[in-house]
Amino acid sequence: MDLLDAVKALDSSIEVIMMTAFGTVEIAVEAMKRGSHDFITKPLQRIQVLKAVHRALDRRQLVLENTRLKAAVFEASHGADRNIIGRSQAMGGMMEVALQAARSRANVLIDGESGTGKGLLAQYIHDNSEAAIFKKGIFVKINCAAIPDNLLEAELFGYEPGAFTGANKKKQGRVELAHEGTLFLDEIGIAPPTLQSKLLRFLQEGEFERLGSNDTVKIQTRVISATNVDLKAAISHRQFREDLFYRLNVLHIKIPALRERTEDIPLLVAQFLEVAARKNGRPVPLIHADVFEVLSHYEWPGNIRELQNLIERLVVLNTSGEVKLENLPQEFGGGKKDNVIRVPIGLPLKKVEGLLFRETLKATKGDKKVAAFLLGVHPRTIYRYLEQQQLSTTEKPEGTEALIPQAKEVDPPTEKQFNLP
Repeated sequence: MDLLDAVKALDSSIEVIMMTAFGTVEIAVEAMKRGSHDFITKPLQRIQVLKAVHRALDRRQLVLENTRLKAAVFEASHGADRNIIGRSQAMGGMMEVALQAARSRANVLIDGESGTGKGLLAQYIHDNSEAAIFKKGIFVKINCAAIPDNLLEAELFGYEPGAFTGANKKKQGRVELAHEGTLFLDEIGIAPPTLQSKLLRFLQEGEFERLGSNDTVKIQTRVISATNVDLKAAISHRQFREDLFYRLNVLHIKIPALRERTEDIPLLVAQFLEVAARKNGRPVPLIHADVFEVLSHYEWPGNIRELQNLIERLVVLNTSGEVKLENLPQEFGGGKKDNVIRVPIGLPLKKVEGLLFRETLKATKGDKKVAAFLLGVHPRTIYRYLEQQQLSTTEKPEGTEALIPQAKEVDPPTEKQFNLP
């Protein structure tokens, strides 16, 4: 036990297998609590030891892969707060334009599907502005979809006492608060026509009047707007002013959907695991490589927001310390399903065959004859597969050959033997 503590103190990622002739449940539980990966009692069986070592090596590899992934997240992060993550080609081009926008006074229009992170990109542009370019002020956000039309103008431009019922005192609008800073107009595509006219004048002249006042207020601010609506289509349907569009769209940034940057999914997952674990007071689970493969083939209609919610759910519900395929919801091919195997598009045929063998053997609880019958192959095909697996996962130390099950010539089973439908 002292040696176990010393090893874990030296490097917590080292996997330890405990072996003893005095095994009890209490000792085994204590060893596991201290970080032992496995616990074997004497007399030792060689195959038992080999299996334990291979399981430990697999977990060690899993830990190292997740550690490398965390380092990659740091390298692929953008900005001081590192909230924007990605090293795909699509993200690289987008971030280059965003950085140029931050160093200018030009208005920016961010276009992208819901959940792609338009607000984060707007914040990034503000945070990376140079001191002389709209960095003295603050970042002010207003969601045009969240405020009723009759209150939106008052929120943007402010009002004087008595301007309308309930206006008891003077209030500065969001535009005024953003002086020498950044004004972020989220969901600008659904702004009402009357507000569009006043926004156009403000963008052209840099001035406005509060509701209930004739005094003109002049300010300087950079405007970043965002939409998931096709503004050109809205213009053709006379739902959005063309002149306002050109004022907002000095610099245009298109955020790619998550399905267009699937190579960034492992990085995003690693980041969201850390955030969700910290938020919910849970340990960060290890995630298996085949989970990434499945996530990369999903369409992600909710984009990054959907991915983040999925990862938080997996962290909260996790009890094993690992995220496996079966932990994923049904729509991702996870969970317990009867007689269903999910095969990602593009998976090599050899791996598909191995997947079928493994899952069928699991379903038959290791009964090779039943598995062979269900797969329509001779039992010796199953034995050959298991033999190849054994050989591929060990360097065949002396004496190992006797441990490998040999294929036997047996007659194929029939339906009557197993009473199968």
